[in-house]
Formats: sequence, C-alpha cells, structure tokens
Amino acid sequence: MSFRIAASPLDPAALKASLADAHAGACVTFEGWVRDHNDGRPVQALDYEAYGALAEKEGARIVAETLAKFPVTRVVCVHRTGSLKIGDLAVWIGVASAHRGAAFDACRYLIDEVKARVPIWKKEHYADGATEWINCATRGEFSDR
Repeated sequence: MSFRIAASPLDPAALKASLADAHAGACVTFEGWVRDHNDGRPVQALDYEAYGALAEKEGARIVAETLAKFPVTRVVCVHRTGSLKIGDLAVWIGVASAHRGAAFDACRYLIDEVKARVPIWKKEHYADGATEWINCATRGEFSDR
C-alpha cells in the first residue's frame, strides 16, 4: 500500500508480487510506457522530474483515498523520474481486491488522480530537435503538510 518515485527502472514482476494477498481474487495492473508521439508530434525521448517529497506525500494521499473509496486490499503505485526512451516503463500501478470490478475501478482512479495531482513534469524531446516541458494538470493547490 504505497506510492513512490523511482529514479531507476521498474521491475513489474517484483511490484506485482508485493500485491499478494490471500483475500484477493483479482489483481489489476497498469503500465504506462513512453510512446513515440504526442499531439501529432514524433517524440524521441522523455525526461521526468518531480518535487520528490511533495509528490510522495500527494501520492500517499491518493493511495489512502483509494483504499477508503474502493473495497481493495493492496495498492502500489510507482512513477519514474529521469531520462526515459521510447518503450520504457514510466508508471506502474497495481491493485488487489476480492473482486475484479473494484480492482479495475481503483486502478483507473489511481492513474487519473496521479496524473491530475502529483507534481511530476515531463520534458518531451521531439524528432525535429525541439523540446517542451509538460506540467502536471492540477485541480488545486499543493501542500507540504
């Protein structure tokens, strides 16, 4: 039941193993990969940066909300930082629950909230040599409380 920011490559098998729970009858995972395009522009690579301490606090809030909102038993979410190439794993989410419906709903909620609220920025490197920073879309103010 965790959220963390990671500077090194993610290990989906190890992350999935951390969800093991005798009460769970379902496991839903989501992998977000670096793709070769965005908004019609060819992308060659990405750089992710995060406000680490605040990102982990906000991520932990989202995990706590997920556990309160959905009947799930375990939740894990890890987001990469650093330079990533096409095909690299940028974010991994796993949810275990007694039933599949709750696991699917919770997984979707997690990725949507992480994308909307956690202070992670990506710099896209385009094929034409241009770069652009893309900030997280927020629905409110961040607090380091």
